Amino acid sequence: MSDDEIDDASEEGFKPLSAEEARRWREVHRPLSPWPVVWVQAVVGVLAAVVAWLLSGGLEPVVWSAAYGALAAWVPAVLFARMVARRMKVQANAGSALMALMVWEGIKIVLTLALLLAAPKVLAQVHWLALLAGFVVTIKAAWAALWLMSVKRRSAVSIN
Repeated sequence: MSDDEIDDASEEGFKPLSAEEARRWREVHRPLSPWPVVWVQAVVGVLAAVVAWLLSGGLEPVVWSAAYGALAAWVPAVLFARMVARRMKVQANAGSALMALMVWEGIKIVLTLALLLAAPKVLAQVHWLALLAGFVVTIKAAWAALWLMSVKRRSAVSIN
């Protein structure tokens, strides 16, 4: 297939929106803020530390390890959310936005690894299972928050 044939095939089902239709679409499909996800992660991280405290009978290494694991997931998420929020205001072109997301996701991964590797230096005694539990629960909270936001958004769109 030539480029012209591909362009023609992709344009067959395409109908441009009028200015009014585009405005209405933007009203219904507002960009999601990353901050609710970050705050859900913070709450879940605190809950992970509280659960670690309850299950361990208050053993400090377990509680601090769970809290540190949650922080190792949450701190990079906060930095990433700041970048996303800033990018949403700038509204750059799609290519530069994608590149920024890739770069900041790389920074987030490196920072997360650095925090996890620094655990033995930061904590007096590391309880690795508690640290991993706090980390995983906090990471999964982001996915749960995104899923709940999308369900809420779909139900709001279907009502309108």
